[in-house]
Amino acid sequence: MIRIAITGPESTGKSWLTAQLAAFYNAPFVIEYSREYLEALQRPYTYDDILNIAKGQLKLENEAARNSCANVLFADTDQLVNYIWCKVKYNKVHPWIADTMVTHRYQHYLLCDIDLPWESDPLREHPHRREEIFELYVKTLELNGLPYTIIQGNGELRFFNAIAAVNKILNPAH
Repeated sequence: MIRIAITGPESTGKSWLTAQLAAFYNAPFVIEYSREYLEALQRPYTYDDILNIAKGQLKLENEAARNSCANVLFADTDQLVNYIWCKVKYNKVHPWIADTMVTHRYQHYLLCDIDLPWESDPLREHPHRREEIFELYVKTLELNGLPYTIIQGNGELRFFNAIAAVNKILNPAH
């Protein structure tokens, strides 16, 4: 199974894009576990909560892969998101997250650009650091040799650009 991560900073359309791609390719997708986890939390989150979120995200993804016979799976966020979240918020990263980011690789990462307007949400934290955080994604992907495509555009254009990238991944000879 080909696993594709939809990744990037906050408010870049990851969840919408993941659901659209899954519907288009009739493939399973994994929701962003952090949203569910944080909405159920009755206190401010901590550094250790990000580790719990990372483990929960991977568990959901592995379950979805096991329960599907599709040839592709889309993941709304990934360990890279948790890695950068730890780095930005706490200036340190759980070793498990750092290790898993390297060992649990995706065939490709669709990196959502910050070209969409910021949408306020109680769970989002860094509207003024989007460019810095986006550059951290690019740098981390490149330092780790992870294959990625930057996805830009609003609405349908973003979706069509993502389809073009996924088609190249699924049909590399074309």
